[in-house]
This record gives sequence, structure tokens and C-alpha cells, in this order.
Amino acid sequence: MLFGRHTKNPIKIADKGVTDWKYTTCGYCSTGCSIEVGLNAQGKAVAARGVGDASVNQGKLCIKGIFEHELFNSANRGSTPLMRDKPIDAYVPVSWDAALDRTAAEFKRIQEKYGRDSVAIVSTGQILTEEFYTLGKLTRGVIGTNNYDGNTTLCMASAVSGYKRSFGSDGPPGCYEDFDHTECLIAFGSNLPEQHPIIYWRLKMALEKRKFPVIVVDPRVTMFAQMADIHLPVKPGTDLVLLNSLAHVILKEGFADRAYIEAHTSGYDEFSALVAQYDPVTAARICGIDEDTIRHVARLYAKAGAAMSIWTMGINQSTHGSDGVAAINNLNLITGNIGKPGGTSLSITGQCNAMGTREWSSCSGLPGYRALEKEKDRETIAKFWGVNPEFFPKQRGMFMTDIFPAIETGQIKALWLVATNPLTSMPNTPRIRKTLQKLEFMVVQDAYADVETTQYANVYLPAALWGEKEGVFTNTERRVNLVRKVMAPHGDAKADLWIFNELAKRYEQGRKMNFPPTPAGVFEEMRALSKGRMLDYSGMDHDKIEAQRGIQWPCTEGAEKGNPRLYTDGVFQHADGKAKLLAMPFIDNNEKPSEDYPFWLNSGRVVEHFHTRTRTGKIGNVNKFSPTPYMEMNPDAAARLNIPHMSYARLISRRGDAVVMVQHTQRVPPDMVFIPFHFHECVNRLTLGLLDPYSRQPAFKQCSVKIEPAPNQQAAAAANVAARSF
Repeated sequence: MLFGRHTKNPIKIADKGVTDWKYTTCGYCSTGCSIEVGLNAQGKAVAARGVGDASVNQGKLCIKGIFEHELFNSANRGSTPLMRDKPIDAYVPVSWDAALDRTAAEFKRIQEKYGRDSVAIVSTGQILTEEFYTLGKLTRGVIGTNNYDGNTTLCMASAVSGYKRSFGSDGPPGCYEDFDHTECLIAFGSNLPEQHPIIYWRLKMALEKRKFPVIVVDPRVTMFAQMADIHLPVKPGTDLVLLNSLAHVILKEGFADRAYIEAHTSGYDEFSALVAQYDPVTAARICGIDEDTIRHVARLYAKAGAAMSIWTMGINQSTHGSDGVAAINNLNLITGNIGKPGGTSLSITGQCNAMGTREWSSCSGLPGYRALEKEKDRETIAKFWGVNPEFFPKQRGMFMTDIFPAIETGQIKALWLVATNPLTSMPNTPRIRKTLQKLEFMVVQDAYADVETTQYANVYLPAALWGEKEGVFTNTERRVNLVRKVMAPHGDAKADLWIFNELAKRYEQGRKMNFPPTPAGVFEEMRALSKGRMLDYSGMDHDKIEAQRGIQWPCTEGAEKGNPRLYTDGVFQHADGKAKLLAMPFIDNNEKPSEDYPFWLNSGRVVEHFHTRTRTGKIGNVNKFSPTPYMEMNPDAAARLNIPHMSYARLISRRGDAVVMVQHTQRVPPDMVFIPFHFHECVNRLTLGLLDPYSRQPAFKQCSVKIEPAPNQQAAAAANVAARSF
């Protein structure tokens, strides 16, 4: 008898009849995978595959990328503009001219009545960089509102703020190649296997070639924590305490790189005095990590020839998010781990083009990392665009998280949402629902007509998906990669670039300015404005980017390739050329578990879903893994409350309630529960969302709830309705 694999049916890949493969870049997370979409003889997208010679993913794709081609024909795509007088009315299909004429007229009416800043615009991290640049030109140079931001405030604002405070500029200094050189890795609040599977694969490949310690800091026993050498289950919201204590040990025990500190940093005296207060004994009582482990990890990191830190939302989404990022930078500055192979502070970005909006959208300033606060920057852009520099505000306006309270108080009367869904993504959903009802006019621009926020819109503009248009994305490691047009837009949907350009024509100032109609034309403006700056694009063009499967900036004119790392010369973007060591005390302002609300509520991503499930919720081979909201709960805690595995429970916070299915697991401690944040009917009905003082990013991951069984779903649903109406 024969045994072994040859006796079984071999794996067969179905022939889907692909006749043409088209290059593009994945439109989900920030990893930046190069993919090819396969078209059949009828021009329909039927398959997707990774690009083998691409530096980022080397032929690999995660489950979302494998089925990304199915988005072109997914349910509830917007096919025509819709309009109505009031949100209580039924939508009526209209022409593009009618929808855009009404949008421009309402914006003008409201600005004339209430002032320029009474119109707010909230963008995304999902459109192409050329589109971000054009939206910024339209907003800053034509419409003129200063209340303009991106939904990246909900995920990456603390990383941006921390980089600026430490280094003088935004821009992740490292790259994926650093995994191949590092001798120690600490991951803060990052669950790479589920958040960024291909980056995790890059790490695993590096570990197969050369073993080095991996330390994961996370309150939950994530998949990443399970594979780590050391797991530090830090108490929610206390990362800054742990980081200050690690720095304390490194300085006290003489492991700091004194030469690097003296040559390339400022603020050492104040910083060292602050961290002297965070001895491991004191820190352990606050952050929950024992003193010996703190010392052990500090020594491991400082003694490594090269050490790197990565992080995602576990750091960013906190009232101390910006401080946490700056503290990670402190750790790498005092050990000399910036700008060298294997030594870096690398934020792992959330959305496919969150970096593009940070670079070019003008949300926080002006294009190319320019600041509204700098007269020279205002004059440069005004001259390039052909506007009066006095038209620009002299400081940035409200963040996204401040725009919604300003709607409540009547400062903002109109809102334009571009590929963002705050009714699901913002904390405290009941408050956001009431806030949107106060607007005089709202526009939702999205590829899908069924996003929850369209319930309160007056105009819906159907936008093309990522592979129905052309342009570039920038990924986590500053790699600019190309999206080629794979398919024609669905129905009468239009590329965002076309929508922005057409709206600009409805303003006298917009007709005077040059708005290039093609992505390549817009890219030429970006190249010109980037030349000689840190984020230099001048050595790139679309064809060169595709040929190299992405190019990292800076890539100067005439250069064959880009640069994988920043600050290799030790010169930073502050006026004195030095990085700042920042002294940051821990301020304990979290909502904590109490007798009435005894559980921490934690939230995060699962591998099969992306953000608010606008896309992944419509793909059967992705959505089937978690089609309904669920909660991870420790079995001991569940037993005390008589909540069986796979039954339902009701969570109640000081802001709202939600009913979810319960999954028993030891991945969470007895005083904590975890819920994936993707479901609109769930987690953000509970969250508090206190804001970081620097980044204005919400603290999604730290609030308290109480839990009770909900065996009768009909009764639970009635209770939810009653609570909402109250």
C-alpha cells in the first residue's frame, strides 16, 4: 500500500480563462503589494495574482488581495449621481452637471452666509496621490475653507505628529529591508499577521535566515504575540510609561550611544531628568510589566548592533499616541538606531495611500510637506498655482475629530465626505448620528451607494474604484507604486480626479487656474514641487515606477533608484539639524474599568476585513470568515456572567450599547474583551474617543464596558432600539 501525498488528489488551480494580465497596486492596506488583475476574453476581471519581481511582496498576496478583482462587480456600486432636498426624502438619479452644479451652489451659498470655514471637507487615505494633490488645490486655492482634513486622523495622525516633533518632518525613516539587518525588533500595538500579512511574511523570511529576538507589546495575546520571543501584556494606555522606563534603564546602565546623542540630538538634559523618574519598580506598578522584564528588554534592545521598532494603532489610537510615537523615537535616538540598516522607527501605515495624503493632499498644510505657518511656503505654492498668497490661511484649521463637534455647535454648516464613512469609523456613533442631522448640506463621494453615511446626505457622487483609474500610491516604506487602469468605471461613476476638476470649473478662481486633466499631468506638477525637498519625486515618472515595481522617495532627478532610508547622514529637519529628545510625563486620563463598568474594551482589525467593510463585506470568500459582529471574551469571565461560547451578549458603555456573538478565548485577560472594529452596528457605539492633544486622534482602544447575557435576541434588539430612541 502506498502512503503519502502522491496518493491524494493534487491541488488544482481552476482555469479562469485569463487572456490578459494588467499591472496595478493593491488598494487595501499600506503594504503596497504589486498585483496583476486577470481579464478574460470579454474584458471581465476574473483573477488576481502577486507580481513575482516586485520588491514588496515578491509574488505573495493576502486573502484580500487574492479576491480584490471581485470588487469590480461587487454589490451596491454607485452608478449614477443621486440628489434630494432633505435626507428624509427619497434619492432621485440626476446628471453629473446637476449634481455638481448643486454642490457648488450650496457651498457658495453657505460660505457667503456663514463664512468660508463653514464648509468642511473630510478626505480619505484611499484615493490616488494625484487626486489628493488636486483636491488640495481645489480646497486651498479655490473653495478656500480651512476646515479640511483626512480620515487618516483616525489612524496615522499620532505617527505624523510624533515624527514631526522628534525629527522635524513626517516621513517613516526605515524600510522593510531593515528586517534583514536588525538584531532586535520591538512591535508596539501591532498584530502584523492580521493587519499586514505580507509585511509579517517579510519578517518571517528574515527570521528564517537569521534569528533575532522579537518582542511584542500588546494587552492581548495576538497571533503576533504568540510567535514572539517575549510578549509584554502592557496595561491599556500605559505604553509611554514602559517606554520611559526602558530609556531609564538604558541611560542608567550606560548602554546609550553617547556619541550619537551628542552629535545628532538636542534636549538631552530635560529628557534624562524626566526618565530618571521612571525606574522599573515604579513603572511596573503602572504598566503591569514586571521590573526584571523591563530591564531585560532594555538591555536586549540597547546591546543589539541594530535594533528597530514598529507600531500601528495600538500606539496611535491613544490619548498619549503622539507621546508614544515620540518615545519610540527617543528609544532609537539614544541607541543610535535611526538611519542605518536594521535600525529605525517604522510606523506601519493603515490605508493604501495614507502616505499620499500626508505628502500631497494639503490637509495639514500645503503640498510636499509644506506648512501654512511658513510665509515662504505659502508664497511658493501661491505662485505655482496662480493664487493670491493672502487667500491661504496662516495656520491649519480643524482636524477631522474637531470638525464634528463644530457641526454640533453650528460653526460648520456643510460637509463633503470623500471615501470615508464616519457613521461607522468615528467613536461614539450615537453622537455622530445626531451631529450629521444638524447639517444644512452634505455630499458623500464614494464608490458604494450603500455606505452608512449616505443616510444623511443631500448629494451622492459615485466614484470609480482604485483599478478603474490611474495614478500612484505611497506605501509604508515611502515606496511610490503605480495603479494602472484595469477596468472602465462602473456605470456612470467617475474618477475622483475628474470630479475634482469638474467642480473646480464651477468657480471663477478654478477656471483661472490650471487643473491638469490627466494623472500624468498632475504628477508632473508634483515632481516640480518636490524637487530638492526631502520627499523628492523629481527622478520618477509613471513608466519608470511601473518598470521598477515602485520607487522609494527621495528619488532625485537623474537618479536611477530611490533611497531606502532617511536621516542616514544624521541631519534632521529641525532648524538646528538635530533630532529632539522629548521629555514626556505620563498623564493618566483614560476611562478605566470600574465597579459599574468592569471590563476594558479593546478593538482592532482581523485579516479578512478592511476598515468599515464597505468592500470586504461584499466579497463572499472574505466576508464568510466573520460575517457578523463578535467579541473575544475570557472563558473565566464569561462563566462568572453565565455567557456560553457562541451565545450573545450585550455590552453597555456610558455612551451606548451593542449586541455581539461571544467567542471564548484565552487571548484576552479576564478584565478585557476584544471586538473587531469593522462592524457599523457594534464597537463605535461604545467607544469614548478622548483625543490626543497633539494629533487629535481618538483613543479608540481604551474605554470601559459592562456585559450581560442576551439570550433573547428579539428582546435585545428591542432594548437597543429603546436605548437609541431615548
